[in-house]
Amino acid sequence: MTHDSHLPMLAMKEVSLNYRSAKASSFDHGVHHVLDRVSFELHEGETLGIIGRNGVGKTTILRVMAGIIAPTSGKVFIRPGVTTSLLSIGLGFLPDLSGRDNALLSAMLQGSTKAQAKSYLEGIKEFSELGESFEEPVKTYSSGMRSRLGFTTALMTHVDILLVDEVLSVGDAHFRAKAEAAMTERIGGSQTVVLVSHNDNQMKKICDRSIWIDEGRVASEGKTRAVLADYRTSIEQQNRSNP
Repeated sequence: MTHDSHLPMLAMKEVSLNYRSAKASSFDHGVHHVLDRVSFELHEGETLGIIGRNGVGKTTILRVMAGIIAPTSGKVFIRPGVTTSLLSIGLGFLPDLSGRDNALLSAMLQGSTKAQAKSYLEGIKEFSELGESFEEPVKTYSSGMRSRLGFTTALMTHVDILLVDEVLSVGDAHFRAKAEAAMTERIGGSQTVVLVSHNDNQMKKICDRSIWIDEGRVASEGKTRAVLADYRTSIEQQNRSNP
């Protein structure tokens, strides 16, 4: 599943992201450290998991990797020519456009020609199970429908690095199983993936390696089962000390 390469597809080196708050008493001299000197590498064909409690910086890392947010300090290296796509609920859709038009636009933004993008549309409509809603404005969609559209568009088009933020956990059990199977098949090829999920079984099944983010820092990095064990042990200890 993982392919050796002299150069990582993406690397974060001592990346920090700080926000200044008006409430100086709430943070360290009015500065909130969202990410604190985060470093890791992502190699071609690898599936990297990111785990941690809500609000510790997991989604922020994906947004930095996608180039949506610039870090305060440190560097993000992306191999020249490598494309990334962030798959997050409701991210990047134009609400007044239909599902079809959003899928077309998303595919083109990810590097497809208009002809290629058009050729994906019926497959996207079928896999996403949106039916006639595919022709309706996205602003009428539920979060689950947006998630299905976003996941399917990313699945059908080609990007070098797929950044997946929780969307495999959204929707009914039938679609979650279908999405996970499709992602597993995609990963079985050469797709490079970074996955944020709270589903331990999903992470164990899909991810070669994982990092645990705690308070904006890398608390643990390594094989997914070992990192998950460290994370769960920490949560149990915190729960015992805060009954």
